[in-house]
Amino acid sequence: MPAKPTTSTSVGSLPALVLDRLRAGDPAHVWSSRDFLDLGPRATVDQALSRLVKSGSVIRPARGLYALHRRNERLGIAISPSFDDVARAIARRNGCRIMPTGATAANRLGLSTQVPAKPVYLSDGRSRKVRVGKANVEFRRISARRLDASSEKNALILSALLHLGKHALDGRTTARIRALLGPGEHETLILDARAMPAWLCDFVRRSFGAPQRPQRPKARARKARSVGRR
Repeated sequence: MPAKPTTSTSVGSLPALVLDRLRAGDPAHVWSSRDFLDLGPRATVDQALSRLVKSGSVIRPARGLYALHRRNERLGIAISPSFDDVARAIARRNGCRIMPTGATAANRLGLSTQVPAKPVYLSDGRSRKVRVGKANVEFRRISARRLDASSEKNALILSALLHLGKHALDGRTTARIRALLGPGEHETLILDARAMPAWLCDFVRRSFGAPQRPQRPKARARKARSVGRR
């Protein structure tokens, strides 16, 4: 007999099912109501989540987003979700892609010591600000091509290089990026750089492309031999 659909879940048991799913996932994961719509209608799911928030089992880091209540027992303080986790949940809910700004990427990759003061993300969705606790998480719309990198690492590298600018790219920057790239990743970085400005595409190709074999000098015309034959 096929299993009955989960949409028949009773209102009373739904909070327990939602909490079980939360606990089965990554403790740091941030969820939205859509992640539980297979368990029941939207209104019922929202009601179950509200009950869990009131009970203290779940927190609401931003409107429509939920996470397990976590606590650092040694320090005796609550652990809030990171801005990255909240931003990923918002992007997943809205069906868009995001990545950190170039300043954040440069800091994370060890190319800059400057730490951005505000959480800002680049997105192919609409520009907006979302209140998360006492801070505003900002999403800035950019061309979708900027987000078409084959890996998150390549996207971070290209975003960081674009932020630093062509006059700040030196041997130290190249060496640091070489240390981050694994086998075969040099080629994908060069391909992904095609969506970037020409100067950045040229820099990536020159810095991380395979060294070109020196060309043999062209054979000189055998004038001396032909003269000798005359």
